Amino acid sequence: MSRLLFQVRGKALLFIIVLSLGGSFQMGSNIALFSSPSPFIKSFINSSWTERYGEAPGENTVTLIWSTIASSYAFGGLFGSIIVRWITNHLGRKRAMIWNNAISFVALGTMIASRFVNSFEMIMLSRFLFGFTTGLGSSIHGLYLGDSSPKKIRGIVSLSVALFLSSGKLFGQFMGLSEILGQEDWWNILLSIPAFFSIIQMVTLPFFPEAPRYLLIEKGNTEQCKKALQFLWGPGDYKLEIEEMLLEQAALRGERSKTLLELLRDRNVRWQLLSLLIIQEAIEFCGISVLSLHSFSIFQEAGIPVDKIRYVTMGVGLSEVLIKITCGLLIDRVGRRVLLWVGFAIMAVIMALMTLTLELKDYSFWIPYSTVALVFLFFIVYGGGPAGVMPSLTHEIFIQSYRSAAFVFMGILIWGGFAVLGFIFPFLLVTLKSFIFVFFSCVCLAASLYIFFILPETKGKTPLEISEEFRNIRVFGSSTDMDLCLETKL
Repeated sequence: MSRLLFQVRGKALLFIIVLSLGGSFQMGSNIALFSSPSPFIKSFINSSWTERYGEAPGENTVTLIWSTIASSYAFGGLFGSIIVRWITNHLGRKRAMIWNNAISFVALGTMIASRFVNSFEMIMLSRFLFGFTTGLGSSIHGLYLGDSSPKKIRGIVSLSVALFLSSGKLFGQFMGLSEILGQEDWWNILLSIPAFFSIIQMVTLPFFPEAPRYLLIEKGNTEQCKKALQFLWGPGDYKLEIEEMLLEQAALRGERSKTLLELLRDRNVRWQLLSLLIIQEAIEFCGISVLSLHSFSIFQEAGIPVDKIRYVTMGVGLSEVLIKITCGLLIDRVGRRVLLWVGFAIMAVIMALMTLTLELKDYSFWIPYSTVALVFLFFIVYGGGPAGVMPSLTHEIFIQSYRSAAFVFMGILIWGGFAVLGFIFPFLLVTLKSFIFVFFSCVCLAASLYIFFILPETKGKTPLEISEEFRNIRVFGSSTDMDLCLETKL
């Protein structure tokens, strides 16, 4: 184990970094970069409309255009994630990632030109294209990385997906500072930054090999698979890794890659799909989005000067990055299941306490400060638990023929969740106010209980062994009760 951990350096470390530039790092930076220039974009919409039509737009018109711009990124991400199976099966992981970057060039040119031609429609198109490349790239990122890492360190390597997502958010917050590019004259440059990472990846990724699992299981090229492993992880015969892949290839018996519809209809993987659905939706609805949105007001009520709050917010982002590094040291020792159920359980307690502190904030001077501490603690537990473990789990619980379709399913959950959150949360906030955190607490508690009682541990196991664990799950009756027993069969 220590020898393999030592090998996460040199070419392997460079490969992980390069792969992230067109994947989760770009996704995180795209999300964070958009918040800083929002007032400048609204002003641009106003001036563009006035110049074009000779009168100022109504407030509802500006809101509609702004909402369309904001949602176009999520819709682009949804479309990108839907085609990941098709494009990776036709081009492979490596070429799919490289060609995906080409779309970023179009998005870059469109965004830069939008300000000079006075067109808010071009901002919509550019955000849609950035969303498309991010949705596709982040899915390929997890698939490519999981197919390239040895079993013993698959957890820590896959965790880098979540680590670079948080790092991208932190980078976006930093670049959005008014001292850097968060100025009215630079908003189109600021929103174009992710394209420059695509350029770097497009130039450097051709020097790295295709994913070893893809080369052996899907292409049947054992020699190229071995060379790819040696290139990334250093000298060695990698006998155990290759034997594991050959066993999986034999189990598939030449079976082709499943489509999304075939995946959803297949009773063999319903527990895996149910687990992904419950855990991912719990991550979406755990309250992290609301805390990100309202952290400014929480910090302001605690007495933090307004001009310093943005730096405190960056401190929250930095703490999330650091805890994910810590999670990387634990994930292959403690296991995925423990980090997940304990993480969700602690998050449930934090959300319940936050309901109390927000309701009692006027009773004592120290209560708002305790709310700030709970915000920091929540981000730390979130980053070190569910958010850190999920990328690894998504790859591990499906065998090769199901994996591409599973990433399509996961992408739909992620990007569809963005769209749902943006639509229903404003109404929930108005209706429930601070008691919305009770709802989040219940979501986290339900996820924790499901993981504790149902989800098997995946640490150190092959996809075939994990599939067998899911096959052995039984609820409500014996294995002979076909209608009452929720059981998977390979």
